[in-house]
Amino acid sequence: MAAARTPANTTAQTAADATAGRAALPADAAAPPAFGTAPALGREIHGRARLGKRTKDLVRRLCDADIAVIDHCDLDRVAAEDLVEAGVRAVINVSPSTSERYPNPGPLILVRAGVPLVDAVGASLFDDLSDGDRIALRGGTIMAGDGSVLAVGTLRTLDELTSVSRVQQSQIGEAIEQFAENTLAHIRDERELLAGRLSIPELETDFRDRHVLIVVRGTDYKRDLRALRPYIREVRPLLVGVDGGGDALLESGLRPDLIVGDMDSASDRVLECGAELIVHAYRDGRAPGAERLERMGVEHKVLPAPGTSQDVAMLIAHERGARLIVSVGSHLNLIEFLDKARAGMSSTFLTRLRVGEILVDAKGVSRLYRPAPSRRLVIPLVAAFGAVMVAVGFSSPQLHRLIDLVWLKIQVLLGG
Repeated sequence: MAAARTPANTTAQTAADATAGRAALPADAAAPPAFGTAPALGREIHGRARLGKRTKDLVRRLCDADIAVIDHCDLDRVAAEDLVEAGVRAVINVSPSTSERYPNPGPLILVRAGVPLVDAVGASLFDDLSDGDRIALRGGTIMAGDGSVLAVGTLRTLDELTSVSRVQQSQIGEAIEQFAENTLAHIRDERELLAGRLSIPELETDFRDRHVLIVVRGTDYKRDLRALRPYIREVRPLLVGVDGGGDALLESGLRPDLIVGDMDSASDRVLECGAELIVHAYRDGRAPGAERLERMGVEHKVLPAPGTSQDVAMLIAHERGARLIVSVGSHLNLIEFLDKARAGMSSTFLTRLRVGEILVDAKGVSRLYRPAPSRRLVIPLVAAFGAVMVAVGFSSPQLHRLIDLVWLKIQVLLGG
């Protein structure tokens, strides 16, 4: 087993923990910390190590008995929320959870949810551990099943991360300036998005005069999909998933009509669900995602284009005559773009210039759309009203005589 690497910023507490007792891990793992509570520095947390350098893939196989070992610099909001939802006992990151380049909210989300976060920057855990190995955490100290120390990192605390976030907020002007410069520098290279020069292949999906719901696995996508349930049920828009957005639709009980993306984060299940598949390729025609689909034997089409897959999905809907585009989980502010490691937003800016007149965010739809009353509610209500009127008619002498008079009039008109 390789020797542990100790980061320069290791605290005295964690160093003391590293030389503390070396008892082997018990067979039964301890219960996870209560939601919303910070772990005590001296408390040991036991679990099985689950390793993944792509957090969005790792979260699919996590459970509440696991300690996630990730390699995710500047842990973003969506990844942190997925880790919390998976119920992991702790998270160990071999990259800085926040590089202090911008105020990324991921580390704070984890710690506020009571999930211990240890930064073991540079530790060789991906070499020293196998998936499923039992490990333990005591403060920032990471121990193997035999009690030996694998690495000593830094346990991130709520107070410390809150302080870091305040500093980042005060220095965000520099990040904004660099982001704007990159956006302007790339607009010239991606101007064909504005000119509509994409060679969109022939599609089986008919967009003409339809509402189109485009789902990205981004911020608040689950809440937005729940809020849009009445709209989806009544309007029946075309459902377009962008990579993992297809899985988001399936998880909500909806089957996508079209999936657009490089197919790196879409599951085999969604790729085989019967949706039409468009592989977003580089402008030179290279399409790594197409190789995966060919191996699976799934029919697909390839579309070389600049920009993001989300931009391409919107342009396809616009060019094929969609009446309205509703966007779920898309990036709407600077922090969300930086969270996705985007250096600029040139393609997104140009795409929104082109489709802006028919584009609306899901939050706007859920606030403005008022569903019509359900037939299941209206029919019983009308029946109850009719029953009440009949009861009133037979219980009132005046109404009873009026009914007799109307019935006599009908008999006379019918020749009776």
